[in-house]
Amino acid sequence: MASNQVRQRRSRLLMTGTIVFVFAAGGVTGAFINRAMTHSTPSATGGRTATGSTSSTTTVPGSTTTSPATSTTTTPVAPVLSVASVTPTDGATAVAANAPITVSMSAPLSKVSPLPVLAPTTPGSWVTSGSSFSFTPTTDFLPLSKVTVTLPGGPSGVLGADGGYLRQSVKDRFQVANGSVVRIQQLLSLLEYSPLEWVPAGVPIAPSDTKAQIAALYKPPGGNFKWREHGWPAGLLAMWQPGVDNVFTRGLIMSFDADHALTADGAVEPGLWGALLGALSSNTLNSGGYNYALADKTTPESLTIYHDGAVVATSPANTGIGVSPTPDGTFPVFERLRQQVMRGTNPGGGRYADLVQYIAYFHGNDAVHYMDRADYGIPQSLGCIELPLADAARVWPYLAYGTLVTIIN
Repeated sequence: MASNQVRQRRSRLLMTGTIVFVFAAGGVTGAFINRAMTHSTPSATGGRTATGSTSSTTTVPGSTTTSPATSTTTTPVAPVLSVASVTPTDGATAVAANAPITVSMSAPLSKVSPLPVLAPTTPGSWVTSGSSFSFTPTTDFLPLSKVTVTLPGGPSGVLGADGGYLRQSVKDRFQVANGSVVRIQQLLSLLEYSPLEWVPAGVPIAPSDTKAQIAALYKPPGGNFKWREHGWPAGLLAMWQPGVDNVFTRGLIMSFDADHALTADGAVEPGLWGALLGALSSNTLNSGGYNYALADKTTPESLTIYHDGAVVATSPANTGIGVSPTPDGTFPVFERLRQQVMRGTNPGGGRYADLVQYIAYFHGNDAVHYMDRADYGIPQSLGCIELPLADAARVWPYLAYGTLVTIIN
């Protein structure tokens, strides 16, 4: 009985030892399999390790699982395109009317890149070459034109050969040179605003030839001026000076301004040039003739009106008193009113508010107008030229914008 028990115990011990050995052997085997599975897998080409590739693994009980590698795709960023320089430079003035415009970029341009935009436009063509745009006008810009060169930005804007584009629009501004005063005088003569006739030396430029007409604004054709009539006073004749922007020429410009919705100040401004050519092209001529007013402070004081070289009205007048005289000189009419209450301060300090009529301002607060007085022909005003009612009504139509008023003696 005892021997049987001993035999059973040994059998159990033997079985237990066998199981332990198997488990131990299994652990060794598992460790070996695990080491084999985590070793780098040879690639299909040349037996080298495929770095960065995604591979599948077989999970073996007791082994360590390796996570698959992942790949990342990066979208390339388009290069930035920028403006290197623009000629004429931003803010430039007195630029030649036919000067080429050049825009240099930071990198070569695409052949399909959008072109810069000009405002105002003029005939000509853009050329794209390398990293530059260039524009050559075939017709001059008008004098004093304020030109804006816009380089469009954004994805649909200026495009580089490498795909880069201008991030934001860029603007360059410059102003064209002024034209010739002689040509202004010629055109105002052709439009019959001037008391002088201009006769060209050669074949006249056709009004419809826009290119030649604009070119003539800078280089006037030759010709001669001559007075249309011969009844003008010597003082007016002496004021005429070809090519000089004096009060005589400013008066002509003011008359034209008033008829063409421009500011009647006699200034040579950008809008004047286009308006002159427009009137010439449409043959819109002045129908009011030329007027001139001469105030003489010699007692008895008077005002004489000339129209187209002839005296059309004479009136007794009152000019300014000693402490507030009417200034000597020549001045163009710059404002006209049918009536107005004039307000101010008398030399003694008292205030006045006088209703006056048929008003034509020519110098500051000084004007030709009707003023109710007991008599006329002596200094009584504070600088104005006062007329009787009937005479003021008769001369007022001749005192148009730009009409010169000369005060003498």
